[in-house]
Amino acid sequence: MESILNNILFPLMLTLLAFEIGILISKKTKFPLFNPLLVAIALVIGTLCVFKIEYKTYNEGAKFINAFLGPATVVLAVPLYKQLEALKKNLWPILIGIFIGCVVSVTCVIAMSFAWGLSQELLISLIPKSVTTPIGIEVSNSLGGISSITIVAIVVTGITGSIIGPTVCKILNIKNEVAAGVSIGTASHAVGTSRAFEMGEKVGAMSSLSIGVAGLMTVVIAPPIFNLAQKLIGII
Repeated sequence: MESILNNILFPLMLTLLAFEIGILISKKTKFPLFNPLLVAIALVIGTLCVFKIEYKTYNEGAKFINAFLGPATVVLAVPLYKQLEALKKNLWPILIGIFIGCVVSVTCVIAMSFAWGLSQELLISLIPKSVTTPIGIEVSNSLGGISSITIVAIVVTGITGSIIGPTVCKILNIKNEVAAGVSIGTASHAVGTSRAFEMGEKVGAMSSLSIGVAGLMTVVIAPPIFNLAQKLIGII
């Protein structure tokens, strides 16, 4: 057993197996809280605790998965290409919707962080919570945040969005597939997008578009909004 736990491939196999179990449980139960990613996280953490494996040791073997984050995001462009006509027809509403979503996301994080008295470092770490991980980490690092906290915030946001996103669309009676896709992708990046594809190919395609555009917009608007908030708080 000791030789298996110390094998550098063990963390990688554990991660993949945990996610496969998560997918199986999600398909069998069809219960929103049993999100595959959430189940996988719980299984991995539980295994590390039971066998007393340090995170540093686990990350040495599992870090290779991070290399696939970028290519996996790019692959989402394939279904978008199939919905090119819908994109051309609704280009400006899509861009405006994503922009407003990014502004609201960043502004809400800053406002609530100031209200709850969070440190500046923690505030900055939470700002890119709604963009995909590779972009979110870069935004956090460039502003002086803590990348590990940013990753946790991104994962929690994605899982939350994938769970409540479809329900919110039903409650607000959002029947337009483009609008539903843009809202889910802008708010909950790739994890939400995986759920959006279950709602329809067009919903998923618009959501995958929103991931990249929202990431780029957040890179541009986050610093000036944060600096403006600092000045306003200083005046008050």
